Amino acid sequence: MSAVPGQTVGPFFHLGLAYPQMNELVPPAHPRAVRLHGRVTDGAGAPVPDAVIEIWQADPQGHVVRRPGSLRRDGWTFTGWGRAATDPDGFYSFATLEPAPTETGKPAFFAVTVFARGLLDRLFTRAYLPDDTDALAADPLLSTLGPQRRATLVTERSEQSLLFDIRLQGDGETVFLSYPRLRDAWA
Repeated sequence: MSAVPGQTVGPFFHLGLAYPQMNELVPPAHPRAVRLHGRVTDGAGAPVPDAVIEIWQADPQGHVVRRPGSLRRDGWTFTGWGRAATDPDGFYSFATLEPAPTETGKPAFFAVTVFARGLLDRLFTRAYLPDDTDALAADPLLSTLGPQRRATLVTERSEQSLLFDIRLQGDGETVFLSYPRLRDAWA
């Protein structure tokens, strides 16, 4: 019996998932562009050079964007979705806008999906903006986590940049989310 793609783990991501400007939700020169970036590492802290990161997000007014065009970037339509591949050192980067909370009193975040070698299914997590400490403290997910685990879900801000490292396992492992209904839909 020989292995077929359905029985093996990639990396096959680069074969059909890449497209021009896939990591640019807005052009990098956009006046309100922010860089969401980080590094994907494995349990030993080694870079994962063949991962794909996808983000979904609200716009700066907190609206969930429902516009077509994500696969054909036109330079001005913000679709709220993007994809980035890691480089040989495990780094990824997006040019995007900062999302606003979708509900009053809730924190703003990016929904993040990770595809990587060794994973039999994608991983889901969130990258919260660090600014609204009251909303972060009241968030139903974050409030169930201890400080060290919570920190794996909150970006670090510097000038026009949000750092979000993703650790797939081991010490400092990023908190990943489970969506049982989504999994059941594919069964």
